[in-house]
Amino acid sequence: MTRTLSLLHFHLLLLPFLQLLPSATAATDTPFLGFPSPWARPVASNTTEDDESSSWAAAHAKAVAFVAGLTLTEKVNLTTGTGWEADRCIGMTGGVPRVGFRGLCLMDGPVGVRYTDKNSVFPAGVNVAATFSRRLMRLRGEALGAEFRGKGVDVMLGPVAGALGRVPQGGRNWEGFSPDPYLTGVAIAETVGGIQSRGVVACAKHYILNEQEHYRGSIDVRIDDRTMHELYLWPFADAVRAGVGSVMCSYNKINGTYACENEWTTNYLLKNELGFQGFVMSDWGAQHTTLGSALGGLDMAMPGDGGPAPYRAWWGGALTEAVLRGDVPQWRLDDMAVRIMTAYFRVHTGNYTSRPDINFSAWTNQTVGPLYPAANQSFTVVNEHVDVQSDHASLIREIGAKSIVLLKNQEGLLPLNKPATLAIVGDDARDHPLGPNACPERGCLNGTLAMGYGSGTAEFPYLVSPLTALQLQVQADNTTLIKAVTSNWDLDAARAAAAAADVAIVFAAATAGENFITIDGNAGDRNNLTLWANGDALIRAVAGVNPNTVVVLHTPGPVIIDYAEQHPNVSAILWAGLPGQESGNALVDVLYGRVNPQGRTPFSWGKSVEDYGAQLLFRAENPRAPTQTFDEGVFIDYRWFVKQGMRPTYPFGFGLSYTRFQYSGLSVQLREGARARYEAATGETGPAPTLGVVEPELERHTAPEGFSRISPYVYPWLNNSVSLVSNSTAAGQFPPAAKNGSSQPVLPASGAPGGNPGLFEVMYTATVTINNVGKVAGTEIPQLYIQLGGSDNPFSVLRGFDEVELAPGESKNVTFELTRRDVSNWNTATQNWEITDLEKLVLVGGWSTNTPLSARLPAPAGMTWRQSWE
Repeated sequence: MTRTLSLLHFHLLLLPFLQLLPSATAATDTPFLGFPSPWARPVASNTTEDDESSSWAAAHAKAVAFVAGLTLTEKVNLTTGTGWEADRCIGMTGGVPRVGFRGLCLMDGPVGVRYTDKNSVFPAGVNVAATFSRRLMRLRGEALGAEFRGKGVDVMLGPVAGALGRVPQGGRNWEGFSPDPYLTGVAIAETVGGIQSRGVVACAKHYILNEQEHYRGSIDVRIDDRTMHELYLWPFADAVRAGVGSVMCSYNKINGTYACENEWTTNYLLKNELGFQGFVMSDWGAQHTTLGSALGGLDMAMPGDGGPAPYRAWWGGALTEAVLRGDVPQWRLDDMAVRIMTAYFRVHTGNYTSRPDINFSAWTNQTVGPLYPAANQSFTVVNEHVDVQSDHASLIREIGAKSIVLLKNQEGLLPLNKPATLAIVGDDARDHPLGPNACPERGCLNGTLAMGYGSGTAEFPYLVSPLTALQLQVQADNTTLIKAVTSNWDLDAARAAAAAADVAIVFAAATAGENFITIDGNAGDRNNLTLWANGDALIRAVAGVNPNTVVVLHTPGPVIIDYAEQHPNVSAILWAGLPGQESGNALVDVLYGRVNPQGRTPFSWGKSVEDYGAQLLFRAENPRAPTQTFDEGVFIDYRWFVKQGMRPTYPFGFGLSYTRFQYSGLSVQLREGARARYEAATGETGPAPTLGVVEPELERHTAPEGFSRISPYVYPWLNNSVSLVSNSTAAGQFPPAAKNGSSQPVLPASGAPGGNPGLFEVMYTATVTINNVGKVAGTEIPQLYIQLGGSDNPFSVLRGFDEVELAPGESKNVTFELTRRDVSNWNTATQNWEITDLEKLVLVGGWSTNTPLSARLPAPAGMTWRQSWE
C-alpha cells in the first residue's frame, strides 16, 4: 500500500513532465519516473580537480574489470555488511578473499574517527561553516581524511548536509553546516575534496530530509519538487559534483516511501539527474526490504544484519536468492558492485592490496580483543594505538578561533588588555571532573561543551577548557583572578565574584545530538531554545552586578539571547559553537586579540522558536505513522524572517570585528556570449551491462565444504543447495520498468556528476572594493546575495562569499563569479533549471540584512527583464 501511494504521489507531482518522455503513456506507467535504477557509466567529471588517472571514467574501467571476474556471492559480499559488531569497524562489508580484497571499513564521523584513541577531535561542521572560509573547509577535510586513512579506514561517514537545519532545535544540525544551501554546498564540496585527496571515500549524509530526530525512523516528509531542488538537494548536488564516492540514505520516509528504497530520490534525482556514479549505502538499520531497496537504488546495506529469517539480513543470502530467482536482475547487482568499486578506485592510490591495514577496533579500547566481537571469538591484537594526530592541533585551534562569532562588543570592551581583575563564571568554563570522555558519546552536559552527542562524536585526546586557558593568560598578564565560580546554580557566589571584578566572563551552553541518547528530557532534538542548566539565570545574575560582562556561548545552534543583547551591562557576546579539542586556546586567542574574529553566524537568531516558521514535530496525531508537510517551501531561516518582516536578534551572516570595513564600487558584468538557456542533456544511456554469468546450480552458491560459520556474521551464501527459501511474494509489487535494463533517456538537467555542465557555466562577474578603515588588521567576509525576482522567491539568497585579509588602510578588489545555477529556479513542468524573465539584482555587504551595495543584473542574450516585485 505504501508503494502504491508513493507512485501515485509522484504521478501527480510530475504530471506536467509525463508528456516529455515517450514511455509515459498512462498513469499505470508512472513508475518509469524512478525506475529502473540507473547504472553507472564512464562519464566526465564536472570539476577540474580530476586528473586522468583518478577520474570517474578511469575508476569505472577498473571497477568493471574487477567485478567481471567475481562470482555471484562475491558480488553480494561487497554489497552487504557483515553485521553489527561483527568486525573491527562500525560498518564492514564482506571482501573477496580469493583475490586478496578485504572488505571495506566504514567509520563515523564528521568530527574525527569514532571509538578510537590517538586521533584528533575537530571543530563541528557548524563551526567550519561559521568561518566562511573555503581554505579552512578544505584543510579540515584533508586533515580528517589523513586521520581516517592512518587508521586504515576506507569510507568516512561524513560530511553532512542532512539535516540541513530546517528547524533550529534539530539534534544533528551541528554535524552539518548551515540552513543555507549555498553555504552548505560550498562547505560539503570542499570537505569532500579534502577527505578524498587523502585516499578515503567520503560519504555525504543523510540523504535526504532527515531534519529532526523525533520520529526519525518513521516520519513521512511531504515535500514539493521545487523545494526539494532549490533547498535540500542543492548541497548534495555540490557534493556529487565534487566527486563524493558514497551517499548515505536516511531513516525517514519521503512522500510515502522510505529513503533507502525511494525510487524518486535515489534513482531519479541522485543517480539520474545528478549523475551520481558512486554507491548509496543505508543508514544503520534504515533498510526495510530486500527487493524494494535493491530496485529502489540502494547499493550497500549497513550494518548488514537485522532482516528476517532465514538469513537475518535483507541482503546477504536473501539477495543471492533474489538474483537467482530473477526478482533482482543480474545487471542491478553488477551495478551495485561496480559503483562500490568505482568509488574505491577513484580515491585509493595504487592497487587494492596496498592500502593501510585496519589497526584499531571500534568495540574495545584494549590492545587485545575479539576480532569478531559479536561472536566473542578470535582474540588477537586488535588495537595498535596508531597516532594519527600529526600537527592537526594548530589547524583545530585556528578553525576554533576563526569560527567564533562576535555578536556584541559594546564600547570596544574586547579585545581584553590585561584587566586588573577578572571573574570566570559558569560550569561551561571548566573541565569535566572525570575527563572529557567520561560520558559515552558525550551523552551529558558536565563541564565545557566542545561537541554534540551521538554517533557523530569522537574520543578527545585532550580538551583544553576555557578555564585552563584563561588561567594561563591571567598568570602571564599578572591579572588577579577574583574567583572561578563553576556552579550555574549558586547565583549568590556568581554575583559576589562578578561584583568584585573589573571584567566578568560568564559561560553558558546548550547541547543536542542523536535520539538514542536523552539528556535532561532532550531526545536528540532540543526541546526549546533556552540555555541549559540555569544558564539564562546565570547570565542575568552576573550582568546585574558587573557593567563589563562578557557572555560566551557553546551551543549547536541559536538560543534565545535577546535579553542579553538588550542588557546594558552585557558588553560582549561571543558564540563559540562546538570548537573541538582546542576550545579554550581558540577562545583566548579571540578574547585577547591575537585573532581578530572573522566568524559569521551560519544561522539566524530569532527571538522565539515560533519566529522560525517551520516547527519541529514533537507529538504526531498518529505516532505510528507520523507525517509532516514542509509547507514553508524554500522559506527557512533568514529567508523566512525577511518574508515575514521579522527582525531577528542576529541575522544570518552577521558578525563583528575589532576593525571596520567599507564597501564601494560594485560593478556587474555579463560574460560575453552568455545566454539564458543552456544545452539540455539528450540521448540515451545505453543498455545495462551484465558482467559474467550467474550459474543456476544452487550448490555453486553455498558455503565451501567444511567452512565453519561464525554466528551472527552475515554471509552471502545460500542456506542450502536444495531449494530457495526466502519469501518472493514482494516481486509482484514492482512494475516491469523496475527491472528494465534497456537504454534509458538522459534527463535534461543531467549530463555529468552534479548536473548538467551548463549549470556551472559562469554567467556574471561582480567586483567590489573593500577597505579596512580601522586601526588593526582583520578579515572581512563579504557576502553576495541575489534577488531572483517574484513573490514566490525569497527576498535574497546567498550566492557568494569570500575571506579577505586586510591591514589597516589596505583595500582589495574582490570578484565573485555567478553561475547559471546561481541565478536560476527549478521549473517543475520542464524538469529543468531555468532563468526566469523577472528582473534580478545583486546585493553585496557584510551580512544578509546589511547589503549597502546593489546592482541590476544585465539580462542575458535573448531575454528582456520584466519587473520583479509587485
